[in-house]
Amino acid sequence: MDDTIAWGAGPRAVQFLILGGKARALLHGRTHVSTEDIQALAKPVLRHRIVLNFAAESEGQTADDLVERLVTMTPTKEDELTKDARFQKIFAS
Repeated sequence: MDDTIAWGAGPRAVQFLILGGKARALLHGRTHVSTEDIQALAKPVLRHRIVLNFAAESEGQTADDLVERLVTMTPTKEDELTKDARFQKIFAS
């Protein structure tokens, strides 16, 4: 995946994704952010913060395509997260 990115989203993107998730949760009558909130806001928050490289653009890929792949690849349930090798170091501490 990282072979398609020329410039990625920074820390402010994560801050706005979390802030948007909190606002969306409140609008839906909840006091907690769900994975659905983050998934719903991923494209609007990230699409203009990601720049694809020339090879990806020449193949017709878009930032929305990349964000969609990220959303589908990321585990959404706690048991999926703890079993995923990419996240085991985080949960071990």
